[in-house]
Amino acid sequence: MSDLVLNIKKKRKNGVNKLPIGFICICVLPAVFFVLLFTIYPAYQALSLSMTNTGSIALGRGEFIGFGNYVQMFNNSVFWEAFSNTMWLIAIVPAVTIFLSVVLAFVLTQSKLREKGIYRVLFFLPSVLSMVIVAVVWAALLGPRAVSPINAFLGFFGIGPFMWLGDVNVALGAIMIVLIWQATGYYMILLVSSIDSINKEVFEAADIDGAGGATKLFRITFPLVKDNIGIAYVLSAAGTMVISFVLANVMTGGGPGNATLVLLGHVINSMFAGIAFGYAMAVAVFTLAISIFLAVVVRVLTYRSESS
Repeated sequence: MSDLVLNIKKKRKNGVNKLPIGFICICVLPAVFFVLLFTIYPAYQALSLSMTNTGSIALGRGEFIGFGNYVQMFNNSVFWEAFSNTMWLIAIVPAVTIFLSVVLAFVLTQSKLREKGIYRVLFFLPSVLSMVIVAVVWAALLGPRAVSPINAFLGFFGIGPFMWLGDVNVALGAIMIVLIWQATGYYMILLVSSIDSINKEVFEAADIDGAGGATKLFRITFPLVKDNIGIAYVLSAAGTMVISFVLANVMTGGGPGNATLVLLGHVINSMFAGIAFGYAMAVAVFTLAISIFLAVVVRVLTYRSESS
């Protein structure tokens, strides 16, 4: 045995088992190149333009004004409306979406339903539809008229009709409902594999101890897949910031008033309507900073839970 160990050590000293650094660099280089080209460089350009008074990119780069656009941004009431709407969406939509996704994934993996495959397809289907199609369909379902499908259904119970997309107090909630409906199936599929990876003996032992479905969900499933839930939450928060703009732009145009205006919508409006490209880049950089901050916070919380 000692001779075998000595031979292995000699081979390592001679470089036989050294990592192929050159080969690894060649494999990683394309990914690094595309990250630099499509992520780092655009972010640098946005940060650079945010410190100029560029009115339109077609007119060339404007003069350097430092943090002038950021000062203007924080003094703009429309920005704060968009920021508030975005924060409400990020606070509610990912939490509800991930919770429903875990519940559905738990039901589909632990129940004895024969139609599991069909339910998986049905729940996943909304996430593969074009967001424009989703927005148009839901705008019709939530129409203001009494004959619109949802108002007609509620009319049977003597409720409504409601101005789902025309009421300042309701419009953002309607956008939240559509976002949750669209994304729940996608994260359900991601979490199904996580729950399937849990040792079946754990659930069998819980059954022997007389644990019910709620106990197995909250005391076993949630703790064992918390890392995947953290990843899903970050993805959901980032997706909410992007998809909410598409939905709001098609369904309400950011209205009524600015009730459904989000940060990315404010960026687009500033770029093309206000012709203030530098200011728009400042809002875009601020939005990027929020995304990075949320990712770091979730990662830190996940790391602490792993350490404990």
